[in-house]
Amino acid sequence: MNRTKADTNPIANFSENVWVMTWTKDDYTISTDKEKIDVDYVHSVLSGTYWAEEIPRSFVERSIEGAMCFGVYHNERQVGFARMITDKATFGYLADVFIDETYRGRGLSKWLMEVIFNHPDLQNIRRFMLGTRDAHGLYRQFGFTELALPDRFMERAIPGIYKKMKQSQ
Repeated sequence: MNRTKADTNPIANFSENVWVMTWTKDDYTISTDKEKIDVDYVHSVLSGTYWAEEIPRSFVERSIEGAMCFGVYHNERQVGFARMITDKATFGYLADVFIDETYRGRGLSKWLMEVIFNHPDLQNIRRFMLGTRDAHGLYRQFGFTELALPDRFMERAIPGIYKKMKQSQ
């Protein structure tokens, strides 16, 4: 991985019992500050994705509260997002990763992955997992592979749950 000084030397601040880290590269910033997250924007994007179609805003709020979040910003405008659901010791699940369509092709998703996987709280974790339909190439660059032993993993999935919830209201 090629890293610039901006990629690997975050600024850290302690705020409201949480360390907030910020990385800067050109006009872009990645921050773990949940207060900066534009929840309306994140909800708008996620509710249109194949994995969270029509997710209620309240669920997005709860998902942000319960995870390590990484916002990507161009100047002060949010243009990307990712969550890591983790115990910070043994396991992490990468979720809800996106870069705004108008900002793709600028290396932001690769930079976002570099920042996430170099975060001090995510070192020496035994297993990271994620689900993707179309970004295998990106994640392979960061050591992800298909499950080596898929017979050891199970899931409990409820496809279209948010759409069903909306229809029953």
